[in-house]
Amino acid sequence: MASISIPSYHEGMVVDSRKELTAFRAGWQTELKRAGKLGSGAMDTIDLDVLKTCGDWISQGHRCQLATVIKTWGSSPRPEGAMLAICDDGRVVGSVSGGCIEDDMIDRVRNEGIVRALPEIVTYGITADEAHRFGLPCGGTIQLALEPLSDKSHIAELLRRLQAHELVARRVDLSTGEVTLGPAGPGTALQVSETALITVHGPRWRLLIIGAGQLSSFLAQIAVGMDYHVIVCDPREEYRAGWHVPGVEVVHAMPDDLVVEMKLDRRSAVVALTHDPKLDDLALMEALKSDAFYIGAIGSRVNNMKRRERLKEFDVTDAQIAKLRGPIGLYIGSKTPSEIAISILAEMTAIKNGVPVPDEMRVENAKASAQLQDSEAGCKLD
Repeated sequence: MASISIPSYHEGMVVDSRKELTAFRAGWQTELKRAGKLGSGAMDTIDLDVLKTCGDWISQGHRCQLATVIKTWGSSPRPEGAMLAICDDGRVVGSVSGGCIEDDMIDRVRNEGIVRALPEIVTYGITADEAHRFGLPCGGTIQLALEPLSDKSHIAELLRRLQAHELVARRVDLSTGEVTLGPAGPGTALQVSETALITVHGPRWRLLIIGAGQLSSFLAQIAVGMDYHVIVCDPREEYRAGWHVPGVEVVHAMPDDLVVEMKLDRRSAVVALTHDPKLDDLALMEALKSDAFYIGAIGSRVNNMKRRERLKEFDVTDAQIAKLRGPIGLYIGSKTPSEIAISILAEMTAIKNGVPVPDEMRVENAKASAQLQDSEAGCKLD
């Protein structure tokens, strides 16, 4: 790919005017059109892989059975909603426990075949002997919904909706096996009653990282391990050329274009890490207008104050700017790129899980407090 020679900008550089940023963007846009554009890569979550595999088995004429964790008591290796599927030829995808429950289900299918015609609720680990047999922790009990799948299970339609980034509620009538799909509102969770099972399937949690530097590499690696679909955006050739994180591809695009194209929702996060205000600001000015649950930017307290002032020039409201996390991350004394990545993901995880972040844990407040303490100590020494 042809190299791009447009100069980059450092964090301290003043970027004052809409005209200047617009001109900068236009220059990049011309180079991007000339150089071409890379697509983005993705890795499937375990449960999405289960659904895709079921879709393949059904299309190939196989019978298969889907097991979904619907309730747990005590310690459990897998959360509610976790899925496993077994094909009539013995193939398995997914997991619902540490392995022993899977072994029992596989043995039953191999010995008896898939004979179940209607959904059924089964419970493993009711007694201490059962818990020991199936490798469940002390007091651990798992309740599963076992559902035979066919063309009428609407797996293909569910996958199409997920591909379109829809949040979908799948209702299974436990007495007839009839399946219906519909939109799921925010906060909708797995539900089970005597008559129906409702599972919620949604787009993956997504993380858009602006910049393909060293910190981005550490952040992407950890986020992939946390099951995020990570996309890295950097129009700079010299940074993209050194990217080597498996499963995460750098997108060659303008940051604001990609933010708009991704249609960020409540399961999306954006982290700007280039230290280049012209690239970071392009992403932030669009991201702050979206429903993304987390939007953060690297930089000092002073430069984040300047950033907020710049964003006001681009029709970003005070309420939208208030969503910006910067300086980014929780204050854990992080200094190395890997430690900073952990700090960022710790804050993201807290926000994602609805855990309030104490003011003293925010970088801006913690550093200001530390400076005040140092100042007071210096005064005492004087």
